[in-house]
Amino acid sequence: MSEPDQPIVGIDLGTTFSVLAHITNAGVPATVNNSEGELLTPSALLFEGDQVVVGKEAAKALSTEASRVADHPKRFMGSKVYQKKFGGRRFPPEALQGWILNKLKNDAESSIGQFEKAVVTVPAYFDEVRRKATQDAGFIAGLNVIDIINEPTAAAIAFGFNEGWINETGRADQSSRVLVYDLGGGTFDVTVMDVKGKEFRAVATDGDIRLGGLDWDMRLVNHVAEAFVKEHGVDPREDEDTRGRLLVDCNAAKETLTVRDRASINCLQGSYAIRVEVTRKEFEDMTLDLLDRTDFTVRQTLKAAGSAWTDIDRVLLVGGSSRMPAVRSMIEALSGREPDTSLSPDQAVAHGAAIRSAIIQGGSEDFKATRIKNVNSHSLGVVATEIDTKIRRVVHLIPRNTPLPVVARQVFKIHKKNQESLLVKIVEGESENPDDCSTVGRCSIWDLPEELPVGTPIEVRFAYKENGRLKIKVKIGGDDQRAFRYEVERPNSLTQEQLDSWREYICG
Repeated sequence: MSEPDQPIVGIDLGTTFSVLAHITNAGVPATVNNSEGELLTPSALLFEGDQVVVGKEAAKALSTEASRVADHPKRFMGSKVYQKKFGGRRFPPEALQGWILNKLKNDAESSIGQFEKAVVTVPAYFDEVRRKATQDAGFIAGLNVIDIINEPTAAAIAFGFNEGWINETGRADQSSRVLVYDLGGGTFDVTVMDVKGKEFRAVATDGDIRLGGLDWDMRLVNHVAEAFVKEHGVDPREDEDTRGRLLVDCNAAKETLTVRDRASINCLQGSYAIRVEVTRKEFEDMTLDLLDRTDFTVRQTLKAAGSAWTDIDRVLLVGGSSRMPAVRSMIEALSGREPDTSLSPDQAVAHGAAIRSAIIQGGSEDFKATRIKNVNSHSLGVVATEIDTKIRRVVHLIPRNTPLPVVARQVFKIHKKNQESLLVKIVEGESENPDDCSTVGRCSIWDLPEELPVGTPIEVRFAYKENGRLKIKVKIGGDDQRAFRYEVERPNSLTQEQLDSWREYICG
């Protein structure tokens, strides 16, 4: 075990809450309390002059000082900047996430000791750009992110460990096909996995990075706001503090409706006030289309896995939003069985990340023999121009749901004589139309050999790692090849100089 004196940790960097877990001396995963004595840390930041407050106090300030609060920064990963300015300044989402990770790290170190290495989880449907941004956030926080693991995969590992699928001898007592339904605060994932003892193999994955409990909250916000407008002629959503307070109250009402049949929501703006009562049935009706979106994704994932519900042995519910009764009723109706809720949906992902960290860092023998195989959530390809039609097309090198890691190659040909430079544009998506795909980045090659003839072969090689990170290699020419290895240039990524600057600023 490398650096045995340092704790082995895993982090669930969530949209609404984040969690850090470690492997105890007894060899089991456990959540570490933050400095407030709580297991979950709100993923929110409050800007107070030169001070940045992360967590519970920042979340509370959303009701009174919303203009100075950054909430749900995870939804902006992959973007150049967060949507709001603070102190007249815009911040990259990597920095905001870095502050959150740094708090988790500092709080945990006060009780379990110092550490640098960590496994951080991401939604299975996060693309390569967002995964790179997550790794950069860890660097900014003073962490060495030794792996990025998909949240549903982490949850499956935690459930497997808890249920004894990994037994004391390391043998497989059973083979199970498991569907992980992960509905968090801001993202949704579905993954079908085969679990056999210490072997975890993802078969298919799908998801929606813009669907989560926040969207259920916003339906309540809009419902109350429209009633407010109807009664008073004023829209409470137009005042940032009132909107923030209403969002907090609607989230609380959603949680109430999980255990009770009705909830009341108060909205106050200026001298106007309203009290709206919502029943669980009304809430489920106004959010039915959101639930249907998860149903559609589940069906698509099963189809991609070549499975029917009769092939699924267990359905694992993960993510705080999976507690909603409508979710559990839908899953039970679809699968014909009661979903497995044996672990906390809030902590399972972090526990799985801690186990993954132990596997990598050489924990106990029980961890060393564990094998994890993931698949990619998006097809990866290169934009190329057809010689005859001059139409730009995407040539897919790695189809969606390909087991990782994988190396793939494709040979193209130079169109122009004496071409001096080459641009390789990498995209993710299922369409052949580049405009329908998202840009991962590009590689610009300027030092091509002189006097290359038309038809000179260009080999593009992708090396796609288990953590969803990409490296590219380009070879020019036939027998006398020249190879170019490049890190992909991502348009919204921070430079190393910027990363170093933010790390110094946040870590001190």
